[in-house]
Amino acid sequence: MRWLLATAILILGFIHSEQSPMKARKANPEAFMNISEIIHYEHYPNEEYEVLTDDGYYLIVNRIPHGRENSDNTAPKPAVLLVPGILTNSATWVANMPNNSLGFILADAGFDVWMANNRGSRWCRKHQNLSLDQKEFWNFSFHEMAMNDLPAIINFILDKTGREQIYYVGYSQSATIAFIAFSAMPNLAQKVKIFFALGPVYLLNNNESPFGKMAYMPASLIKAVVGMKHFCIMPTNGSRNSVIKFCSKGFLDKICSKVLFMSGGIGENNVNMSRLDVYASHVPGCTSLKNLLHWSQVIRSKELKLFDYGPKNLDTYNQTTPPLYKIQEMKVPTVVWSGGKDIMASPKDTEFLLSVLGNVIYYKEIPHWMHYDFLFGLDARQQVYDELVTMIRQIDLIPMK
Repeated sequence: MRWLLATAILILGFIHSEQSPMKARKANPEAFMNISEIIHYEHYPNEEYEVLTDDGYYLIVNRIPHGRENSDNTAPKPAVLLVPGILTNSATWVANMPNNSLGFILADAGFDVWMANNRGSRWCRKHQNLSLDQKEFWNFSFHEMAMNDLPAIINFILDKTGREQIYYVGYSQSATIAFIAFSAMPNLAQKVKIFFALGPVYLLNNNESPFGKMAYMPASLIKAVVGMKHFCIMPTNGSRNSVIKFCSKGFLDKICSKVLFMSGGIGENNVNMSRLDVYASHVPGCTSLKNLLHWSQVIRSKELKLFDYGPKNLDTYNQTTPPLYKIQEMKVPTVVWSGGKDIMASPKDTEFLLSVLGNVIYYKEIPHWMHYDFLFGLDARQQVYDELVTMIRQIDLIPMK
């Protein structure tokens, strides 16, 4: 509840600050762009595709086939898929300056970069047969993202590139859906060469985020607060533009930063304050009510399992309780980075996750990092991105530049 109130305070703060005599910083143009426009603005090549899932959802996927300096390299390149976390979209991979945005860094390193979005997020709100205002459209959680979205996206990339395997980069919830998908579908898992997990979320037993506290609210109260279909932090373009303007006022940077990142936190003095309006445009987003309820069930039960339908479990699963996800059966070689001060994916929860995963080939904890440092940390390149690039180069035997 606190973060809902904080969002309201932020917008109200903007209204009251209109008369402030202090000079505001000019808004970055990328704050008002979609993903394709941001990529073009930074002079990178962009391809945009619609991927159709087997249950009728259209997912927007962006491709950066090469960097700004290696357009003449026509040799097959390693394909790298980046998937964002909950309540955001893939613009987060290109929201920093090019030298500190993972999407651009990978492209300049000579890789074929793909950036996907989850159903229900800002750019994925289209279905073959359902309209956005129908309750049925929002009848999904992270389970469907794992079992329907990931196979559709990965198979599309392999078909388009002619590759046999991809590299998968999952942040937060998109690491969770990978655990589920790759353990439940071994054939899909074989199509992933390395799984890079950034701030992976598992049980959230030691979660200290406001999101975690909200999970203990009764489902009926969550529905009353969120609504019966979906939850959007900034439901209209008007509210989004208000927050963007608020976050472009330099004298309000600290307030904007605290509100934007309060659900997971970011290291002190580790964010580019001049880019806050861009982050504000793409961090707050949408997901389904069912997804929030599913995470609430995980936190309350302390188990990662399928959605609990209560009395309907017997008809749905042929048992009275939902089956557990058997992520320990995932065999994909996995690299994990975690934050020592992460309030979302806490160090204790990460330690337990590592004991469950069956094929962790490398693990590193960054002591001063919180949850959003993986996306927006000023030292993200030094702490994670360059290391990730080096690993792919070594595996694919690509000479270092």
